[in-house]
Amino acid sequence: MTVSAPVSPEERALAAQARSWPFEEAGKLVARIGGAGQEHTPEKGYVLLETGYGPSGLPHIGTFGEVVRTTQVRQAFQRLSDVPTRLFCFSDDMDGLRKVPDNVPNPDMLRQHLGRPLTVIPDPFGTHESFGHHNNARLRAFLDSFGFEYEFQSSTEWYKSGRFDATLLRMLEHYDAVTQVILPTLGPERRATYSPFLPVCPRTGVVLQVPVIHRDIGAGTVGYKDEVTGKTVEVPVTGGHCKMQWKADWAMRWVALGVDYEMAGKDLIDSVKLSGQITRVLGAKPPEGFNYELFLDEKGEKISKSKGNGLTVEEWLTYAPPESLALYMHQQPRRAKRLFFDVIPRAVDEYLGLLEKYEADASPATAAAKPNMPAPNPLDNPVWHIHDGKPPRAEAHLTFGILLNLASVCHAEDKSVLWGFIARYAPNASPATAPILDRLAGHAVAYYRDFVRPAKKYRAPTDMERAALDDLARVLTALPADADAEAIQTQVFEVGKRHAFPDLRSWFKSLYEILLGQDQGPRMGSFIKLYGRDETVRLIRRALAGEDLAA
Repeated sequence: MTVSAPVSPEERALAAQARSWPFEEAGKLVARIGGAGQEHTPEKGYVLLETGYGPSGLPHIGTFGEVVRTTQVRQAFQRLSDVPTRLFCFSDDMDGLRKVPDNVPNPDMLRQHLGRPLTVIPDPFGTHESFGHHNNARLRAFLDSFGFEYEFQSSTEWYKSGRFDATLLRMLEHYDAVTQVILPTLGPERRATYSPFLPVCPRTGVVLQVPVIHRDIGAGTVGYKDEVTGKTVEVPVTGGHCKMQWKADWAMRWVALGVDYEMAGKDLIDSVKLSGQITRVLGAKPPEGFNYELFLDEKGEKISKSKGNGLTVEEWLTYAPPESLALYMHQQPRRAKRLFFDVIPRAVDEYLGLLEKYEADASPATAAAKPNMPAPNPLDNPVWHIHDGKPPRAEAHLTFGILLNLASVCHAEDKSVLWGFIARYAPNASPATAPILDRLAGHAVAYYRDFVRPAKKYRAPTDMERAALDDLARVLTALPADADAEAIQTQVFEVGKRHAFPDLRSWFKSLYEILLGQDQGPRMGSFIKLYGRDETVRLIRRALAGEDLAA
C-alpha cells in the first residue's frame, strides 16, 4: 500500500488547478469517496486502482499502456488526496487457452492443451512452470523496468486460495439475475447454453463452456452433463473448481477486491457496461474509469497479442528510452494512434522538447519575459506525469533526430563515435554528466543500424545542385570556426536562395538526398555545428567528386 507522501501547499494548489487528463480522472476518484481528506478513506483502508491483463499471448505495448496511464491517475490522486492507494496488476491467468498465438514456439504442443487454464499448460519457451507463468513474468519484467509501484495479482491464486469464494457464492445466489444481464446480448444458440459459471472438468482439466443443469445454493455447487461419460458432474463454484465467464468474472473481481478505478480499451465499452450491471446486481458500485482508444499497426489494423503485429516492449526499448514510451502512452489516450517503428524518433524528440519546456517554464527569466501571461501549470506538462513530479534536467539540447543523422553520416557502429562529436559541441557534457544523452547516443546507433542504414539511397547532384553545393562549401569555409548553429543555418538559407531551386524546401531535400542518403533530415545549422564545419565541407567535396558516401 502507498500512503501519499506529504504534498506541499504549493503543489496541492497546482494540483487543484491542473487540467491534464490524469487529474480529471483523479478528480472522479475524489468525488467517488466523498472528499480528499483521510476521513473519506474507504472501509477497506485504501483506494484501489486496477489494470487487467490476459496472458494468453505475449505482452504487447498496448497492455502496458494501461499500467502507465493508471499509474499517472494514481500519482495525480496522490496530489489531490491524503487517502492511501494500491495498484493491482491483475492477470486473468486461469482463463482457458482458446487458440494458439502466432508468435510463440512449440505450437503443436500448445494445441494439445487448448481449453485448459494458462497456469497448467507447459511453457512453450521452456523457462517457467507454465505458459501463464511465463507471460506473467514478461509482464512483470516490463513493469519493473519502468520502476512502477504495483502489486501483481494472479487470478489462479485468487480462485484457488478461496479469496473469491464469498463473492462466487453471492454470484450463485443471484444466478438468474446475472444471467438475465447477459442473455439479451447473445444469439439464440449461445443463449441456450450460457452459464456465468465455467466448470473446470475434473477429468480433463479443461475450462468448460457447458450448460449448467443443476444448481445447489446451499451446497455451493453447480452440475453439468459430461459429454463423454454422459454422467452428471457436480462441482463446487469455490476453490478454483469453476471459472467465471468473462463479463461476470470482471464484475466478480470488482466486487471481491473493491476496485475503485479501472480503465479499458474502446473495444470493451459494452463489456464495461454489462460488468457494471452485474456489479450492481451483486449490491456493489462499479469502478470509475474511461475507455481509451486502441493502438493500430503500420497498416492501421488493431494490434493483437496473438498475432504479434505490433511493437514489442523489448523492441521499443532497444531503440529509445522508456520515458519516450511513457510519453507515447500519455498523449491523447482517447485517440487511436499507429504504433510502429517510425513513431519512435518523433516520440523521443517530443519528450526532449517537453523536458526543455518544463525547465524553461520554471525559470524566473521566462516569468520576467512574460509578466502579463499566466504561468504554465507544471503539473500539466506530460514529463511531470512521466517522472512523478521530478523530471530530470534537460541535457545538451540535442535532438534524437540530430543524433540519428550524425550516426548516419559517420556510419557509427558504437556510441563512442558520436561522443567524439558531442564532446566538441558541448564540452561540459560526458556520459557521466549527461546520462540521458548517453543513452540516446546508444539508441541512435541501434536505430541507425537497423532502420536508417538499410534504407539509405544516395544520389548524384545535378549541375545546378553541384553549383549550390560548391557555393555552400566555400561559404562554410569562410565562416568563423566558432560560428553558432543559427549563423550556419542563415548561411545555408542564403546559399539556397542564390540558386534556381523552386523553393527552400527543395534545397534542403537535395542536401538530405545527396549528403545523407535520405529524403528527410535535420535542421542543417544544428547538424553542421555538431558534425563540424570542416567535416561538412569534406563531405560536400566527396559528394562533388562522386565518391561513395555509403562507404
